[in-house]
Amino acid sequence: MDYQVVVFVMEIIGTIAFAASGAMVGVEKKMDIFGVAVLGVVTAVGGGIIRDIVLGIIPPGVFQKGVYAAVASVTSFVVFLIAYYKKEILSSEFRTTYDKLMLLMDSVGLGIFTAVGVNTGIRQGFLDNTFLLVFLGTITGVGGGLLRDMMASVPPYIFFRHIYACASIVGAAVCVFVYRAAGLLPAMLASSVCVMLIRFLAAHYRWNLPSA
Repeated sequence: MDYQVVVFVMEIIGTIAFAASGAMVGVEKKMDIFGVAVLGVVTAVGGGIIRDIVLGIIPPGVFQKGVYAAVASVTSFVVFLIAYYKKEILSSEFRTTYDKLMLLMDSVGLGIFTAVGVNTGIRQGFLDNTFLLVFLGTITGVGGGLLRDMMASVPPYIFFRHIYACASIVGAAVCVFVYRAAGLLPAMLASSVCVMLIRFLAAHYRWNLPSA
């Protein structure tokens, strides 16, 4: 099996998921089509840009391979068109459905991009630096959502919604240790599933970190 193909497919799935979550925030804030697209693209590629800058990859990967920005843009436009022609989905009656979709898209993107961030650090030769790899996985996972929320003028999701950044940290650590024991593909799958499972359980059981 060509692991590069698997990684690319996972990256595209994560890009679509995060772009959809970003676009949904833009729709909810009643932005125009350009604003929705910008939020979608920033959510999808923002964490990766921060990661690449930390690693000294200049220009960041998204500017070297335009496919990620293109996929994020198309996804954002699709979300906008659905909301534009099906305005009833924005009504209060569909709020529960919206929240569930947001949870699903955000969790899938978080899980996949956490694993992708760790893998990028490993490919750059930092397999022995556990702290750096966990940081790279976490910032790749949460960075885009953080930028999205700041641009949309809403409280950043990672600071108050259930277990979010902590799920990414755990998933990144799982990715590092499974990679050392079993290789790339098992590590990425285990990490992604771990993050998504924690997010779903946290949402279902309303797990939250202590707050002041």
